[in-house]
Amino acid sequence: MTPKIRDWTPPWPLNIAATVGVHRRGSGDPAFRFDAGGAVCRASSTPDGAGAVRITATRGVVSATAWGPGADWLLEQLPDFLGAQDEPGELKPGNPIVDELVRRAVGFRLGRTERVWEALVPAILEQKVVGAEAWRAWRHLVRKFGQPAPGIDNLWVPPTRAAWLDIPSWEWHRSGAEPVRMRTIRGAATIDVERHADRLTVLRGVGAWTEAETRSRALGDPDAVSVGDYHIPNVVGNALIGERIDDARMLELLEPFAGQRNRVIRLIELVGPRPERRGPRMSVRDYRRL
Repeated sequence: MTPKIRDWTPPWPLNIAATVGVHRRGSGDPAFRFDAGGAVCRASSTPDGAGAVRITATRGVVSATAWGPGADWLLEQLPDFLGAQDEPGELKPGNPIVDELVRRAVGFRLGRTERVWEALVPAILEQKVVGAEAWRAWRHLVRKFGQPAPGIDNLWVPPTRAAWLDIPSWEWHRSGAEPVRMRTIRGAATIDVERHADRLTVLRGVGAWTEAETRSRALGDPDAVSVGDYHIPNVVGNALIGERIDDARMLELLEPFAGQRNRVIRLIELVGPRPERRGPRMSVRDYRRL
């Protein structure tokens, strides 16, 4: 298979790992990984078909090699994936804590995959469960019902929207996903979410948290706030005021950054202080033996 190649020089500093790491669903994600040399390997079901891309950077030049029917699309979309449409300057200086985070996160940008469905499905799997539980289900379903990525070994293209509808109920059970998440994904698969990314909460079982998680990754939304997250309020509260807080207080603290609240959260997650752990961790449930 003949690969397609593109070199691109971003006109600003770029930290690729910080920018795209949010798209990896756990260290064993079958559709996204950092290889031993630090290259980004990503597989996607693009509008033109299955594709895979390997991205590296040397002396400020980004080099991407892509394979499959979706190769041209992935290369065309490369700058946006790496934050070309982002406007970091929209976050105005003035808060010393946030200003310091910006200074420390040189090269971080909000990128976008422009694949709403591929961001929505794992977000639904992650609803109200620990990451390890959701990522286990994602791995099982992608490897079982996706397809081997063109050009890159041990990488898998996630199932298409239509393919998710054909997954039998017993395979959902084997993945460890609850029936409610199966039903939510099946219901969402009947709608063209790529064209209606601003109306995801009309879908049964999709709330504000899931919509924000999806929009952040697929569209690079700088203001998406994942209200209802188990960890984010405490991460934000610890960074901005040194306290554990709830969603309501988090929204108050983020109000001065309206329009850029997701950027502030991502900056805190990347380079901010980590809150001290208190109390037991959420357990990883396993429905597969029931």
